[in-house]
Amino acid sequence: MNKLWVRLALAFGVVTIAGVLVVALLANRQVSTQFRRFVAQNQIINSNLVTNLAEFYAQNGGWTGVEIMFRTGRGPGIIGTGRGMRRGAPAVLLADAGGRVVYDESGGQLGIRLSRQELAVSIPVQWENRTVGYLLVSLPGRADLAPDAQLFLAQINQTLLQAGLISGGLGVLLGLAIARGVSAPLRRLAIAARRISKGELDQRVPVGGTEEIVDLAQAFNEMAGSLQQAARLRRNLVADIAHELRTPLSVLQGNLQAILDDVYPLEKSEVATIYDETLILSRLVSDLHELAQAEAGQLSLNIRPVEIGPVVERVVALFEEPAAEKGTALTLALPSDLPPVRADPDRTRQVIYNLLANALRHTPAGSQVAIQVEWPRPLDEASSSHPPAMRQRPAALRVSVIDTGPGIPAQDLPHVFDRFWRADQARVRENGGAGLGLAIAKQLVEAQGGQIGVQSEVGRGSQFWFTLLVVE
Repeated sequence: MNKLWVRLALAFGVVTIAGVLVVALLANRQVSTQFRRFVAQNQIINSNLVTNLAEFYAQNGGWTGVEIMFRTGRGPGIIGTGRGMRRGAPAVLLADAGGRVVYDESGGQLGIRLSRQELAVSIPVQWENRTVGYLLVSLPGRADLAPDAQLFLAQINQTLLQAGLISGGLGVLLGLAIARGVSAPLRRLAIAARRISKGELDQRVPVGGTEEIVDLAQAFNEMAGSLQQAARLRRNLVADIAHELRTPLSVLQGNLQAILDDVYPLEKSEVATIYDETLILSRLVSDLHELAQAEAGQLSLNIRPVEIGPVVERVVALFEEPAAEKGTALTLALPSDLPPVRADPDRTRQVIYNLLANALRHTPAGSQVAIQVEWPRPLDEASSSHPPAMRQRPAALRVSVIDTGPGIPAQDLPHVFDRFWRADQARVRENGGAGLGLAIAKQLVEAQGGQIGVQSEVGRGSQFWFTLLVVE
């Protein structure tokens, strides 16, 4: 009884049966009323009462004395309608042309005007093509009807009952089908959810049905996909961290074991090698900690108005010597009219440092790396042909690092800022780093309210860029 489809089917069935019963009762009442009115009017017509009343009006010039005619049955062609009228004959009420009652068998409505509804169901009394009165016939009771009329009404009621039962049964079956159709996708969702809770993250449900069910199925599939992606990233993260730690730890272990076995002498050069490996481990752990803080929104920032020029120049100066040693030309395009930006200077330097380090790492000797800082001008500051909004400076300043390296394949571009992603799938530490620099840069830029992106083409190099909001 607690199942949704059972409740829906019962609710649909109850509503359907109740609706059918109401319709059947109203139809039965209306049919019975109209049929009895038809019988009563038919009796009046068959008794020639309307014709006789018209003749009475013609002879008397009005309805004066008509009550005597009804009581005594005297008059031209009048048949008894009072005490001498047969059992079951309808009671009558006569009104003049204005609708005012001039005769009422009970005497309770004399002088009262008939309503529009009463006039609509009355029999008009006409003389010389004009209506001179209205004859309102009371409805006989069911017991007063003739046997054939009672049989007809009984057949009508039986037909209505049969139609109601059939309609109610069909309604229940239809409600059952609809309830099953609504609950079936929910059952599939429940089954898939239980399987996902057991670790089967590849579960998906078919998308179909009503708009609400489609939205629910799509949301469930998106959630399952996100969980699967998160699980895959978690597995990859563990594997990547283990991989990054394995090499320096192996070097440390090997060197220390060699020293213990007297293979290597305990000299300063050997200690320096071991120290370098500890620096690699320390940098990796520090990067992971910083990335985790940034992704959790717990990174401390000192955002304030900053002149971007000195920040960029300071970072570029750090790379001039390494670039010269590699034979790479390092150029800087820095306009003089740049506005201050809202940024953390230390974090911004770290972003530029990571982007420049990545560019130099992937740019071959004899090539070029360019750093550009731009605050794009409007379409035409001096022209009034453009609306004011198009003549205003953008609210963000853009810093780009452009290299002439091998470029990045289009299928890899969405993953450039992922943790531990490297263009060099062989994971050579000397050339590829740990694969955390770009991921950290992305988190730092977004934490300062900016955006970061990359444009690249295989064989033509890459352009990494980020924006910072201008101080208004």
